[in-house]
Amino acid sequence: MAGLDDLLQQIPYDSLAGQLGVDPGTARQLTEQALPALMAGMGANAGDPAGAASLASAVQQHSPDLVTGGIDLSQVDVADGEKIVGHVFGEKTPQVVSALGSQGGGGGDLMRRLLPLLAPLVMSFLSQQMAGRSADAGTAAGAGPAGSGTTGSGLEDLLGGLLGGAGGTGGGGGAGSILDMLGGLLGGGKR
Repeated sequence: MAGLDDLLQQIPYDSLAGQLGVDPGTARQLTEQALPALMAGMGANAGDPAGAASLASAVQQHSPDLVTGGIDLSQVDVADGEKIVGHVFGEKTPQVVSALGSQGGGGGDLMRRLLPLLAPLVMSFLSQQMAGRSADAGTAAGAGPAGSGTTGSGLEDLLGGLLGGAGGTGGGGGAGSILDMLGGLLGGGKR
């Protein structure tokens, strides 16, 4: 199974840096903080049955095409990303943005602009991973079409597995330190 590091390696940091007005190293550092936070927020929401159902439905509505064959940031729907961020963090969005921004080299404004760029990529990546899991399960069991079995607990397991592989490529603080810093801010999303 692919991990968070796989998604981090696919991000076109030069293009992202251009959109944010920073250097590629700063864009990568900010992304290494933001992606684990997004996934952890989704994982916290998936821990609640209503949140899990909502997230599973949202993942099914996103095509894996956005992260298949190379990421083109011009294809990212930032308005959709803003909605995703709002659903993931709910009323705690400003506090999450502030906490993440205080850790990076650009403050909350950069993080506020970055999260909506990354959120659709995360949804597309999750869609890709869930389709792969369903196909593997269908092949192993000889049953069901790909896409069936996208359940909340499967999504929660997937998110936990992805976060378990974080932090291996960047040399940054890793997912653990980001998630420790966010603490009680996660799980504030809409159900």
